[in-house]
Amino acid sequence: MNICVFLSAADLDERYTRPAREFAELLGKGGHTLVWGGSDVGLMKVVADGVQEAGGRLVGVSVAFLAAKAREGVDEMVIARDLAERKRLLLEKADAVVVMVGGTGTLDEATEILELKKHGHTDKPVVLLNTAGFYDGLEQQFRRMEDEGFLPRPLTELVFFAEEPARALAYLEESQGTE
Repeated sequence: MNICVFLSAADLDERYTRPAREFAELLGKGGHTLVWGGSDVGLMKVVADGVQEAGGRLVGVSVAFLAAKAREGVDEMVIARDLAERKRLLLEKADAVVVMVGGTGTLDEATEILELKKHGHTDKPVVLLNTAGFYDGLEQQFRRMEDEGFLPRPLTELVFFAEEPARALAYLEESQGTE
């Protein structure tokens, strides 16, 4: 399975890097391919290292203004013109999406895939990996949107919230019939 991971390129402490690395190792050992933003810095590097060391493939989609930070020695690297093209290419290359901790760029990517799902433009499974409760507030906001009628589909059809890396990958494998 090609699993797109949206996540931060920031250098983060162990409460975020440990679960990210654990997910990456599970992904690689499972024979899956990481599709990610292509950067060789911060949490993006942690995940790419973990996947590669565990025998998984790496498919990066960087963007022109970040090309200097793109990882070398990957199975495939594409340089997009802009962020919109980058998101489109990441989603095109993916069978499933995992949202890890991140900033505004990660949030933008996450809401775009959920909007596409909401309108029936994709049926790819999406997991929000809620490491260390990072997305508790966002989950609460999504549930309020659902409760107050802002979502035309049940939240459970849009996104799966996982607290642990193993549960995130298990959900994806179950949804794709590859368990």
